[in-house]
Amino acid sequence: MKLSQRITKLNGEGDDGWSVFYRARALKAAGAPIVELTIGEHDIRTHGDILAAMNASAIGGHTGYAMVPGVKSLRETVANRIQERTGVPTGPENVMITPGGQSALFSSHYAVCNPGDAALYLDPYYATYPGTLRAAGAIPRVVHTRAEDAFQPRGEDIAAQAQGAVSLLINSPNNPTGTVYSRATLGGIADVCKAHDLWLISDEVYDTQVWDGSHISPRSLPDMAERTLVVGSMSKSHAMTGSRCGWIVGPEEVIDRLIDLATNTTYGVPGFIQDAANFALHQGPAFEDAVAEPFRRRRALAAEIIAAQNTVTLIPAQGAMYLMLDVRATGLSGEAFANGLLDECQIAVMPGESFGTSAAGHIRVAMTIEDGAFAKALKDLCGFAEKHAG
Repeated sequence: MKLSQRITKLNGEGDDGWSVFYRARALKAAGAPIVELTIGEHDIRTHGDILAAMNASAIGGHTGYAMVPGVKSLRETVANRIQERTGVPTGPENVMITPGGQSALFSSHYAVCNPGDAALYLDPYYATYPGTLRAAGAIPRVVHTRAEDAFQPRGEDIAAQAQGAVSLLINSPNNPTGTVYSRATLGGIADVCKAHDLWLISDEVYDTQVWDGSHISPRSLPDMAERTLVVGSMSKSHAMTGSRCGWIVGPEEVIDRLIDLATNTTYGVPGFIQDAANFALHQGPAFEDAVAEPFRRRRALAAEIIAAQNTVTLIPAQGAMYLMLDVRATGLSGEAFANGLLDECQIAVMPGESFGTSAAGHIRVAMTIEDGAFAKALKDLCGFAEKHAG
């Protein structure tokens, strides 16, 4: 019996980029004291008040089928949040609740790409992006960014790949690089989208984690609201990664069609999860700042440690819970560095090559362990790098 090419070709001709992570998890399961700096999982878990709201909703009976587009109160809360932060008129009719940001990414591309259409994405990229585009029937077409630009994409590079494409996927604040796209960068992206009639899919799940500058949603730029779909999530802003609650914000006619898709795929998100998300969003910016604070603190700590040596270079970390470190001075690829670090120091990081070719010779470090352990791990990492550079 054969499987469909839709499933067997999800990862293209390569692997899925997670081999070092899987090896680290296997070592940890076997009892090795692995220090994990791999994935974006908060070390401080979902707040007890959110869990209490979730439990109260479930005990109160909100355990049956929820409305497929999302509970109206949550859709209204998300719409108000978006409108207040961007100035773009947004109502519940512009919002669909999804089972996390990943579902929103797939659904957005499924909505705008016909089978065989070219869909643009930027390198470095979150590891699921190319597979998500393939799953939606699109043909991924990569646009490379440059380390010397701190991975800010250039409009001319996007334009060079845009002929015949139908969509562009961007992510700011960016995973894996920590880059926050500037207004000039986003203006250049918007110009290309309008010139080439591209849908823009903007992954903004890290919008509450900005350390330098400010987050700008491209949906707020002139003439972009009608061609932009925004992906959001409770995962990073409220440490609700396992709750799987996200959303898509876009034109009403797109949301209407996406509701049809959800009816035939996910059939919505559990009501008690949505009630917990609604409660969490009503806690306001101070609550979100508290969730983000450990990463802001560790980013400052990392900058001090890395400044004290000359082998590892920090790409300016403007946002998100990651550091992108340039380790090319060691002469090792990112993959060789990550595997060697795991073997010699029992520290697990992600190779830059897991996120494309533009980050070759780099590693991504998640700032997701307690401050003291994080500082020690970074010092050991720098020591490993200096040893191999020597």
